[in-house]
Amino acid sequence: MSRSSARARILSRLYKNTETAAYTPEAKPWSPPALSPAKRITRFVELMEAMRSEVYRVKDDEWAPALRKILRTREMATLAYGKGTWCGDILEKSWKEKAHPTDLIPWTRDVEEFRDELFGINAGITTTMGGIAEAAALILWPSPQEPRLLSLVPPVHIALVKAKEIYTSFPEAIKKLKWAQKAPTNSLLISGPSKTADIELILQFGVHGPTDLIVFVIE
Repeated sequence: MSRSSARARILSRLYKNTETAAYTPEAKPWSPPALSPAKRITRFVELMEAMRSEVYRVKDDEWAPALRKILRTREMATLAYGKGTWCGDILEKSWKEKAHPTDLIPWTRDVEEFRDELFGINAGITTTMGGIAEAAALILWPSPQEPRLLSLVPPVHIALVKAKEIYTSFPEAIKKLKWAQKAPTNSLLISGPSKTADIELILQFGVHGPTDLIVFVIE
């Protein structure tokens, strides 16, 4: 058989196979699970703790005194926060009313000006847009007041999430937050301390970000 005839034969088979209808698997109907507010919180806490996050359930502004105690116990010298946020306002009021050994460092400068100081800070605290129960994730929408680096650079990230803003699933969060009308340009989903595994599948924490994640669920 000549080379040209062999080539024609192979191409003929290929063309013939393209006429076969492609198989499309049947997609079964699916909808996010429906959880009550209490079960959403419980599920969120359980899965967050399973990924080595510290979670504290507090009432209203009780997170500030609880945070003061944690900072003192761990002897953290500095805490960075977003100036002008509701979180920052409460922190400033708490530190003004009663002195604390941890210095509050407000984020008020350009990232290039603040960079060197930021890498020496012990912890950063941020607010959140909510949480996802089934994924055990925090939703962060970075802003000029609370840029992404505030949650990624310090070795300890402290996050505040309101219990009423914990959603069952990511699709529900997108719907409730109305991202179809205004989607964030840079959203973060955080599901625990920074972690990675090498080729031997050994899990390591803190390689590319915070080694500890402390979450206050505000009810």
